[in-house]
This record gives sequence, structure tokens and C-alpha cells, in this order.
Amino acid sequence: MDEIDQKLISELRHNARASLSDLALALGVSRTTVRGRIERLRRSGDIVGFTVVLKGDAAFDPVRGLMMLGIEGRGTDRVIRQLNGLSAVRATHTTNGRWDVIVEIGTTTLEDLDAVLAQIRRFDGIANSETSLLLSTRKSAR
Repeated sequence: MDEIDQKLISELRHNARASLSDLALALGVSRTTVRGRIERLRRSGDIVGFTVVLKGDAAFDPVRGLMMLGIEGRGTDRVIRQLNGLSAVRATHTTNGRWDVIVEIGTTTLEDLDAVLAQIRRFDGIANSETSLLLSTRKSAR
């Protein structure tokens, strides 16, 4: 993958619906070159697909936080099932090190976040927790 391919992928990550003409202009190459490179990247498996992000998926949660959890014994799977059942939970991640699970939480108010944190702390098997508010996000997969 050369520099043009990398720039092409960067442009597609920014806007996968960009026209071939717009991509060609941004990269300083022809439309035919852009089309050929996209097809080559798809055939080689470097681009495995394109996706749709729905309006609801891109909704911004005004209050976001990361909750790190220490779990007693072998209750991780049960706790993750409970976490994934909560509407405010955006993602759960298992980790190594001090914390067993990191939970991404999004709510509309601090009071709502506090209620979710309290609910999670009451789950059986939660030994300890620490929460950090997310102030800003520089890059997101969405």
C-alpha cells in the first residue's frame, strides 16, 4: 500500500460516500485511478466493506464516562451480560491489569450517569470501580 492508497483510505474514512471525482481531486489523480485503486484494495482484502452509520448511532451523548470495574471471582461473563442490558452502556471491554472490564457509558445528564453508576455498583460480583468523565474525543470509530 503506497502513499496514495493511504490517502485514499483516509478520505474514505472521512466520507465513504465521496464521489470518484471528489476523491480524485483530493488526491490529485484521475477518476480512473481512484476507481482502480478502490477495486484493487477491495480484491486484496485491505478494504473489507463499507458501512452505514444511522442518525441514532451517531447521536452525541452530552455526558459520557468510562467506568473501570474489578470483578470478584469468575463472574465476569454474568456482569458483562448485565451491563450490555443497560441502555446507557455504549460498549464493554475486557482488559488485563488492574481492571477486569471497562464500560463506556453515555447519558443525557450527570444525574442520569450517577444513577447508572449506582446501579452498576450494586451488581453482584463488583468488587471495586473507578469512573472518569470523558471531556472530549479527538477520534472515534463512528
